[in-house]
Amino acid sequence: MQIKLAGALLAATVLTSTAARAESVNAFLGPLLATAPDAATINSKCDRVVREIERRQAQLEGETGPATIDTTLQRYDDIAALLGDSSGEFTLYREVMADDARRNAGGNCAVRLSALASKIGLSRPIYDRLKAIDTSHADAPTKYYLKQTLESYVRGGVSLPADQRAEVQALQEKIAKAGNEFDANIAAGEKSIEVDPLELAGLPADYIAAHPPGKDGKVTITTTYPDYQPVMAYADSDKLRHDLSVAYAQRAWPKNDSVLQQLFHLRQQLAEKLGFRNYAELVLQDKMVNTPEKVETLLTQMSGAAKPAADRDYAKLLAMLKEKEPGATEVKPWQVSWLKAMVQKRDYDYDPQEARKYFAYDEVRDGVLKLSEDLFGVEIRKWNTPVWDPDVEPYEVYQDGKLIGRIYIDSHPRPGKFTHGNTVPFRAGIAGDSVPMAALVMNLPKGGFKTGLMEHRDVETFLHEFGHVLHHIFGGTQRWYGESGIATEWDFVEAPSQMLENWVYDYDTLAKFAKDKDGKVIPRELVEKMNKARYFGIGMSDMGQLALSNVSLKFHTEPVPEYMGEATRYYLDKYATIPAPDYDEMQDAFGHLNGYSAMYYTYRWSIVIADDMFTRFQKEGLRNRETAMEYRKDVLSKGGTEPAAELVRSFLGRDISLDAYKAKMVKDQ
Repeated sequence: MQIKLAGALLAATVLTSTAARAESVNAFLGPLLATAPDAATINSKCDRVVREIERRQAQLEGETGPATIDTTLQRYDDIAALLGDSSGEFTLYREVMADDARRNAGGNCAVRLSALASKIGLSRPIYDRLKAIDTSHADAPTKYYLKQTLESYVRGGVSLPADQRAEVQALQEKIAKAGNEFDANIAAGEKSIEVDPLELAGLPADYIAAHPPGKDGKVTITTTYPDYQPVMAYADSDKLRHDLSVAYAQRAWPKNDSVLQQLFHLRQQLAEKLGFRNYAELVLQDKMVNTPEKVETLLTQMSGAAKPAADRDYAKLLAMLKEKEPGATEVKPWQVSWLKAMVQKRDYDYDPQEARKYFAYDEVRDGVLKLSEDLFGVEIRKWNTPVWDPDVEPYEVYQDGKLIGRIYIDSHPRPGKFTHGNTVPFRAGIAGDSVPMAALVMNLPKGGFKTGLMEHRDVETFLHEFGHVLHHIFGGTQRWYGESGIATEWDFVEAPSQMLENWVYDYDTLAKFAKDKDGKVIPRELVEKMNKARYFGIGMSDMGQLALSNVSLKFHTEPVPEYMGEATRYYLDKYATIPAPDYDEMQDAFGHLNGYSAMYYTYRWSIVIADDMFTRFQKEGLRNRETAMEYRKDVLSKGGTEPAAELVRSFLGRDISLDAYKAKMVKDQ
């Protein structure tokens, strides 16, 4: 569940200026190439965008006269908006187009734009012009913007001699190419296994119906989420779960090992060139948790709360396994979800398969949209516009009859498509002019009650990702591009979406859309059981997330290892409750190692913030429109105009605390 922050391409915090500027940029970019464009069309648009950015760059570098907000900053923002919005657009093509040629065209353009961003972020003439701007009479957001921008230029190496700036730029370009190759290999790295139909015993009827045997009598099970997750939770066959676990853990392996090694070497070279000990130190400097040492401290503090809960979780899993297999001494990784479902049923009287009967895709989608309308006072309507695939669902968001945002929802797996869930912003919202737009790219079951029921965690995923879309739209009312939408510190961006996940455990919310094939609403008793079982497994889950955070951090603070899988398993095992199996090569499909680099910890820091912010809703009511609107005003609508800690302080009336997170970890005692 990651978000692609296309605007982060510039070394500076890229920002947009006035309504007139935004209109010209939007007019230049035009609409998405949504009606199945060929690769040549994508390449042609890329060429046109690149030429325009280069033209504007030359204009700004040659600017004379006083440097002002209305001239210098205006021109800089033109470039920033073109870079940010177009990079989002071409990233989307890379993720969703139906063939390699078009996906490669999108990816290659994203690399070209990244190279341009690096060049602009290292331009001494542009930096000198920006530094000369007098903001003594400017408003607070403008002052904050320019301060952040200038600091980013310095951090990015603009003060280096010209020859060293050229070396930095070359490294940035190589990093972008390696990252694009890494992502492409993951998209192409889907695996599958062939099994006898009898091995599907224990799986839900709709899953079996969606997986008929082929001509050879075998059933194909892939490593996509809708295939993988039900097998791991419900399949009686230990062999099936093991074999699919192996395939899943080896996606894009060994192909991506060498790509990762190259990526890490390049990042370390860049960090050293810029005067930092390692890449983590470089990328963390402008975050809320701003040093590797502070991240280490955070992980230690959180594991101190999560480990006792994880130990309790594991003890229950092992006890269940011993009932099934007398003499068992340890739980294997491929048994965790299977055992968890059985413990939930036995100890909490909660059956996940019973719950999934109430979660058909269309109803869930409509429920998420309706919840957003109810909480935040908006109207979400279907939008009649061209799309790149028949599965794509476009919507428009209105506030008091005024259009405030547009969304493309692309929910179901396709070969070559991005394999996780994320939000891709590709048009920023500017106050009084441009409308924010984003694509929601997910991989959820398709087919409704007969062949495509969703797990409850799929519902949680949908709402999480839609939370990013709402943040992009509600925050899209700023004057400046870089402060528009999801423009806060990177290690805050997950917090609003993680907080929204709580609503899928609320009966009043679920009752509005969770219905079975006969139209019967999910029973209140079932939701109560779901909530009783909710905190079982959370300790092991969080320790797993801390383990991934450690992998992300260590690969950017330690020397690049010769044996990638061995190092990954070592880093995982510092926190994971169950040791990583020797077949685990998950690093090659760990997409966050590209986009988030050393910052996967942001999911854990963000959950601390999310749990803390949710305490106010717990006190005042999850369906309390007044509280939701204050949250929208204080946190979401401000975009990146203030530091994230101040946004939270405005909403809670105090500083961020770990107390709510710690309290959550003892709820299953």
